[in-house]
Amino acid sequence: MSNPGSCPNESGEIAVTTASNRPAPIGEEERKGRISRLRAAMEAAGTDAVLVGPTTSLTYFTGLVWHPSERLVGALITADRLTYIAPAFEVSKIETLERIEGDIAAWEEHENAAALVARLLGRQQTLALDDALPFFVYSALARQIAPERLTDGGPMISALRAVKSPAEIALMQYAMDATLEVHRRVHALIEPGIRASEVVRFIEETHRALCGSGSTFAICSFGAATSLPHGVDYDQTYAEGDIILVDTGTIVGGYQSDMTRTYVKSEPSAEFARIWAIEREAQQAVFDAAKPGVTAETLDDAARRIIAAHGLGPDYKLPGLPHRAGHGLGMDIHEAPFIVRGNTTPLVPGMCFSNEPMIVVPDAFGVRLEDIIHMGDSGPIWFTQPGKSPTEPFA
Repeated sequence: MSNPGSCPNESGEIAVTTASNRPAPIGEEERKGRISRLRAAMEAAGTDAVLVGPTTSLTYFTGLVWHPSERLVGALITADRLTYIAPAFEVSKIETLERIEGDIAAWEEHENAAALVARLLGRQQTLALDDALPFFVYSALARQIAPERLTDGGPMISALRAVKSPAEIALMQYAMDATLEVHRRVHALIEPGIRASEVVRFIEETHRALCGSGSTFAICSFGAATSLPHGVDYDQTYAEGDIILVDTGTIVGGYQSDMTRTYVKSEPSAEFARIWAIEREAQQAVFDAAKPGVTAETLDDAARRIIAAHGLGPDYKLPGLPHRAGHGLGMDIHEAPFIVRGNTTPLVPGMCFSNEPMIVVPDAFGVRLEDIIHMGDSGPIWFTQPGKSPTEPFA
């Protein structure tokens, strides 16, 4: 890896992203442990088997990476067997790919993949489905297996994936350190006349230089466009005094980073400084509310109380917070736990989620400060330290 980046980690020390300190990828033993925990969850739920499709969960449990198509590829996991399901002509390729050991059950082009799954499952057995499987797979299975024997495996899978191991957190920390360094370099880069598309291209190139993979996404907005949470579809040119919002992330070893900074590079207006301070206060309230055992919705409530106390909102009313206060992060950029009203999932050590209670002032500007939290045994831990002020976006 070229151009190593130095940036402070959650303890405030300098973390340097280099090839030598890149964490090891998730290994076979950890994946086997995940399948063991899945089998325990299956037993507790009274489920005989789980079918994961060509989704992130397939990689999570088995290591196999496969892009979805109209042909079913997946894994059938029972109490004592792991069986890959694949088109016969793809078996030779699958045998070359990283994955934990398991049988491969193949189906020819003229055959019915759902019928193959039904035969492997057996009569009267129940099957929990990966909730990211496409509907056409469910429809095919429902014609072969009585619908009452098909259940939603999403909650069971999500609950397992939501709790990260130390190896997963290490990969996310490395990715977050790289993205923080990207933000620092973007801050130095932006000058009057630069186009948002140039910034996005720079973000992609810098992520790739720092950690070997490009950006999973990149948003750069100037001025009033910052009031749109996901930016605009047209190019912009930065003018001196414009509010700047940059939101981006990358992926390392299959694990995501995600970070947003909003700032100005000149003297802020009184209104922008006021909203920035409220946003930072709301973000801190989310962090302070994050205790093991409290529900995810408690954190969203904490942010909205601060925002409402300053005369904004309430609820989703603008000016105010138009969306949830955060989302889980891991192999997917958005996954459980979601920090949103109505989510009564208790927080437990190992959960990772964003803290981003954005404040939108319609047609004027928006302020989103986004940092990621992972839950420790006694409370929340920042992957990266929050911004310092409207003109100093780094701690």
